[in-house]
Amino acid sequence: MTAYNISSIFSLFILLFPLSFSYSKSTIHDLLVSRGLPAGLLPKEVKSYTLSDDGTLEVFLDGPCLTKYENRVFFDSVVMANLTYGSLGGVVGLIQEELFLWLPVKDIIVDDPNSGLILFDIGVAHKQFSLSLFEEPPACKRQGKPLPEYSPSLPLVMFNAYMNSEWSSVRNVEESSEKRERVGGCEPVR
Repeated sequence: MTAYNISSIFSLFILLFPLSFSYSKSTIHDLLVSRGLPAGLLPKEVKSYTLSDDGTLEVFLDGPCLTKYENRVFFDSVVMANLTYGSLGGVVGLIQEELFLWLPVKDIIVDDPNSGLILFDIGVAHKQFSLSLFEEPPACKRQGKPLPEYSPSLPLVMFNAYMNSEWSSVRNVEESSEKRERVGGCEPVR
């Protein structure tokens, strides 16, 4: 009788063991929320992430992509930051457009969730946005090229010229696809 009970318990353990792991595996969006940040800071297209013991977060996307919150935002294929409660510090691989300039996002901070605000440090300024912009992970349009290595030695003018040339071709593609949709998707014969 004892051997029967032990084998029954063992069989039950074998059946339930995989379930405990499937429920404990969290998404990056769950991780952000558990650390006092909104789930929509990162796009839906995140394929994996790593979080080291020292708080270094590496997020891997399907490829470089562009989305829009209040302004356009570009995510490189790898985004890195130091994750602490309520902040992503030392962000690498994330830039945002401000009045035709593309500026690297350095830090993202939620000081007081009750304020309903999130702060983006873009180096030359701090931008406050409503937390409601970041409630849901956005869809992110895939882009062809990763970011050039931005460093203080790379003049901001050159960096922005690169980004604006990249996005002018993206805008042209978006505008032409919108025109095709308006005329029933037909291309003119050439």
